[in-house]
Amino acid sequence: MGYLEYFCLMSKLAITFLGTGTSQGIPVIGSDHPVSLSEDPKDKRLRSSVKISWGEHVYVIDCGPDFRQQMLNSSTNRLDGILFTHFHADHTAGLDDVRPYSLRYGHLDVYADASVIENLKERFGYIFATEGRYAGAPNLKVTKFSNEPFELSGKKIIPIEVLHGWMKIYGFRIDNFAYITDAKRVEESEMEKLRDLDVLVVNALRIDPHRTHFNLEEALDFIEKLKPKKTYLTHISQHLGLHAEVSKNLPENVFLAYDGLSIRL
Repeated sequence: MGYLEYFCLMSKLAITFLGTGTSQGIPVIGSDHPVSLSEDPKDKRLRSSVKISWGEHVYVIDCGPDFRQQMLNSSTNRLDGILFTHFHADHTAGLDDVRPYSLRYGHLDVYADASVIENLKERFGYIFATEGRYAGAPNLKVTKFSNEPFELSGKKIIPIEVLHGWMKIYGFRIDNFAYITDAKRVEESEMEKLRDLDVLVVNALRIDPHRTHFNLEEALDFIEKLKPKKTYLTHISQHLGLHAEVSKNLPENVFLAYDGLSIRL
């Protein structure tokens, strides 16, 4: 393999869906809904997160309550950092479980906006304490971002501001890949950042409308406006339906993501 071929291979993105479920996951505790009772592995959904890697660099977007199990399931022995979309518990509650990585590598990089940082400091005060700090707490190096591009291990990261109800949160574009979750509305100025994508990942909670998330119809309308080459739907509740049945009725080049799915750009 020549140098150019090696460089191109090392710069390609590898994406693994660590979780594709909504805040309760699937199966939902105590639910007798057919999706929660399904024996299809693709209907078993941990809370939403993806692993993104290129070369030797490995990052995750969001670190929810299933983080430990997701790292074990995906055999992720190395982790350089976390990008947070927002501070809701299903996206942040696994923060303490980064300890093995910070112990191994000295610190773990965290990228978050001001609202996420403030919330994490309140909820995980022992991690951020400057005096009398618990020796076993994870060691984090926190970088605050806003709605401006920043660099991450040689890649340009473009934050995408979306509205989760009335709450401003972030998706991310890396090369020709974009990841958006918990969106209800995206302004035209942010839509322009999402043109000419090879792969879009976007939330589609259920069939019926929801106050703070795209339902399936809204997600498909969003996809139609952007026209990415391929789209994967995530942040899915049991009320979207069975994976096999919903997949039959999706437009060409639109797919339901599932836990453990890996793609390469």
